[in-house]
Amino acid sequence: MPDSRYLIGLIQMSPEADPKANLATAVDRVREAAGEGARLIVLPELFRTRYFCQREDPACFDLAEPVSGATTTALGRVARELEVAVIAPIFERRAPGVYHNSVAVIDASGEVAGLYRKMHIPDDPAYYEKYYFTPGDLGFEAVRTIVGSVGTLICWDQWYPEAARLAALRGASVLVYPTAVGWHPHEKEAHGKAQLDAWRTIQRAHAIANGVFVAAANRVGFEECAGGGIEFWGSSFIADPFGVILAEAAADKEQTIYAEIDPERIEEVRRNWPFLRDRRVDAYGGITERFLF
Repeated sequence: MPDSRYLIGLIQMSPEADPKANLATAVDRVREAAGEGARLIVLPELFRTRYFCQREDPACFDLAEPVSGATTTALGRVARELEVAVIAPIFERRAPGVYHNSVAVIDASGEVAGLYRKMHIPDDPAYYEKYYFTPGDLGFEAVRTIVGSVGTLICWDQWYPEAARLAALRGASVLVYPTAVGWHPHEKEAHGKAQLDAWRTIQRAHAIANGVFVAAANRVGFEECAGGGIEFWGSSFIADPFGVILAEAAADKEQTIYAEIDPERIEEVRRNWPFLRDRRVDAYGGITERFLF
């Protein structure tokens, strides 16, 4: 029942070139995670394909699917069978010429309980997402599931405290971040350690500032492209409401990690560190401006 302790499972994958094979692998991993007792299971960003955003290619739009497509159908079937909730990233085809990087929240009924469309869209070398994805228009919500309220965000959203705050204020007890992030080969030696540390630190900060659990499910492995490719750094992790790392995956292999989500821990942390209580909501008007000077 909602608001009781449960196990979350994060699936760290290295997708193949074949979308059907990746979906079959995801179904198998969801089954395995449910067999370990997980009731909320999170897949990585765009798990059905290799990370095609390394290049701008109009043919890649053919990889997109509607929300009620093969991904949600297959994962909805297994969610209903196993009575689990699944966080299912999809490359959403909304209409001709309108595509989103999205997450469908599939509840234990097998139905889509909520949809999130990635709000912050990056445009960096080998991360040409603005070419493919229309910015999200559904805002930051908390979706009610069999295990309680879940805030869904995606990858680049990880760096924005406003996104985490708004999802937490809507009642999310856990923020999940399906992710596809890694190193450019020419940057790893000089900057790799600092980049990984910053990625981990900012998300732990979201957990602390909001008194919620945070779970980031990354992909792993090297995916070659004409520009040199990306080495996805894995390192998926789950942090508690004070930023304590409860579980962390390896940097170099596929793995599923687990941790207990305990609402009493949220209560404990927020009583002793009442950041939400002491917010000066009367003084934050400038936060909606691009810049203040």
